[in-house]
Amino acid sequence: MESANQDINLNSPNKGLLSDSMTDVPVDSAAAARTSAPEGLTLAEEEELRSELAKVEEEIGTLRQVLAAKERHCGELKRKLGLTPLDGLKQNLSKSWHDVQVSNAYVKTSEKLGEWNEKVTQSDLYLSASNTLEDWNEKLTQSEAYKKTQETLSQAGQKTSAALSNVGSVISRKLGDMRNSATFKSFEDRVGTIKSRVVGSRENSTDGLHSPLGAGDKPPQDNAPF
Repeated sequence: MESANQDINLNSPNKGLLSDSMTDVPVDSAAAARTSAPEGLTLAEEEELRSELAKVEEEIGTLRQVLAAKERHCGELKRKLGLTPLDGLKQNLSKSWHDVQVSNAYVKTSEKLGEWNEKVTQSDLYLSASNTLEDWNEKLTQSEAYKKTQETLSQAGQKTSAALSNVGSVISRKLGDMRNSATFKSFEDRVGTIKSRVVGSRENSTDGLHSPLGAGDKPPQDNAPF
């Protein structure tokens, strides 16, 4: 009874702890960390695959470093040649378009479109529609209404050209008659007289300003009494 009471005593300092015999059991950490082998693989095969995986990952890291070095070297060469990122983009687009053109999908699509076009143009419906449109065009151009409309437009254009020519001739003739009229000539004579008077007065004033005084000449004195 005492041992049972000790086991269920909640105030015991050893409550919730394993016994010494259980805590002394050794634990294999490597075995606990190792996952169970996939089905169908032995432990030896699993170890061999893990070793190969580590080598491949190491090779991938080395290749990434080599690729980064090559990209830096490529950038330096482009910079020395004066090539801009835009030039590289153009080259990439051109190469991509060339790859698209030579691709099997593009070639097959082009061939298929050519076949469809040939089938459509050679079909009875297409030929019938083309012939119908040609018949309509021929009937329209040969109809009396079309001919009358064309003649009317031609005559209207000729009349318009003649009217404009007559208007120009009338304006020219009116200007000639105006210049030959007595009123225009009298006005022109008056303008010429006014012009000659203005020019003559300017010349006289200029001569008066630039005429030098003689050696014995004396300026006029004002004889007005003081």
